[in-house]
Amino acid sequence: MELDTFIYNLHFDTEKLAPPDWQVDWEGAPLPYKLYRGLPAIPLNANVPSTLHQNLMPTLKEIGHLLWYTYGITQYVRLPHDTQSLRRFVPSGGALYPNEIYVYMKLEDAKTGIYHYDVAHHRLILLREGNFDTFVSKSLGTVIEDCFCTVFISTFFWKNFYKYNHFSYRLQGLDTGVLIGQLLEVADQLDYNTKVCYQFLDGAMNHLLGLAEEDESVYAVIPISTKAIDQTTKEMVSSHTLCAEIAQLGHLPHNLSKTMDYPLLRKLNEAAMFDSTVSFRKVRCQGGTFTSGTDITLPNTQNYSYDFSSICKKRFSPDADFMMGEIRQTTLATLLKETCSFTYHHDLDDTDGHVAARVTLYGSLYNVEGIPNGAYAYDNENHMLRLLKVGDYRPFLHSGLVMPNVNLYQVPLCMHVIGDKSHYKDSLGYRGYRIQQMEAGLLTQRLLLHASALDLGGHPLLGYSVSQCDQLYELASKGKTSLIQIPVGMHRPRAWLKGGLR
Repeated sequence: MELDTFIYNLHFDTEKLAPPDWQVDWEGAPLPYKLYRGLPAIPLNANVPSTLHQNLMPTLKEIGHLLWYTYGITQYVRLPHDTQSLRRFVPSGGALYPNEIYVYMKLEDAKTGIYHYDVAHHRLILLREGNFDTFVSKSLGTVIEDCFCTVFISTFFWKNFYKYNHFSYRLQGLDTGVLIGQLLEVADQLDYNTKVCYQFLDGAMNHLLGLAEEDESVYAVIPISTKAIDQTTKEMVSSHTLCAEIAQLGHLPHNLSKTMDYPLLRKLNEAAMFDSTVSFRKVRCQGGTFTSGTDITLPNTQNYSYDFSSICKKRFSPDADFMMGEIRQTTLATLLKETCSFTYHHDLDDTDGHVAARVTLYGSLYNVEGIPNGAYAYDNENHMLRLLKVGDYRPFLHSGLVMPNVNLYQVPLCMHVIGDKSHYKDSLGYRGYRIQQMEAGLLTQRLLLHASALDLGGHPLLGYSVSQCDQLYELASKGKTSLIQIPVGMHRPRAWLKGGLR
């Protein structure tokens, strides 16, 4: 299968991604956590505060808080049908959490070097000791000398391929984006400066961390500092040259799992890699594309605040728990504004632009105070809704669900993240696809957190008809497509046993 066909099928013909006789080998599932044996370990402080505060001289204690709020195990959950799991603050497809976190730390109370975040034990495992400022800076094109910590987010392919087959490639990009979104929120609570690097030398980063590229690969790198991160380097360098500067690591993770081949996923991951900084590009931002129609200016909302820890704890993905109720116009206005007005520092262009400049929100609205039922596009720049079609589209959207585990008749807001159908291929090649999925995931996490702050629930869904959504919003003529569907609304308490692990 050609890669362009594979990407097309990831959105429009998902049934073609797995063999007709595909069955999940549950006994062949990997461990839920990546584990290393026999390496130096640093336990992290488990006494995590409910309110985060900046320390001008960050220590290992703050790193532990940052990692726990970002990706630590936070809850034990048991459902009535005897399903039990350990959850984190971020959502993940099938709660499989395919990402791993590594950190390059330079602190006074720990050895400088590369660590793996051992989620199962809330500790750091030392993989490689030493100062790698020059190595990482050259690979990113961003100077990290003033950064006390640099976070590497990788994807371990088998962690969700065993269940979702090649459809896992789409999930992995979105899961990574959701994780990035949570990390940026936590860093903001600590008043840290961040920069999300989507473009880097993949081979060099994987070599630094000791990853087997056929099984795991870095998707994003986020330097963190108490100072501004704005110095870049124009030095042309190749992955091969950098890899020759440091020895190869021989640490093998403890996996206890069968293995399976995923040739298309590996092929696409290889095609997305950058071997030289010459490949780094800026993405041309086309912004939102809106057709003529009725504009509804939303009310300006003031004094919006929330307790970060509490909204993280109460956020979950309702399914049969949704219940219909009227959404106040001020609630919708706050949700859209706080989700889409977010700016962050990245390497896709030369500005700290809004995430909504490349991925935007559309939605099917029902039972919203003072707003006709219909399909809308949200114009973040002017804080208004553009009416595309009048009507109740809940039956239309519900009929497009692959597995109707959510009753969309009970959902007042069915939101969709919309992006370019070309997936930035002209600028970034096949790497553009995973970058777009990550930005869609980032926007999704923003939406989920602010929905939680407004006492609403949101459930990210990929099991829906993209073609139907594109038809609803007439996206084909705009060169756009739907990337993820997120029903949002009120919900009743779920019948489950749940306990916090802080």
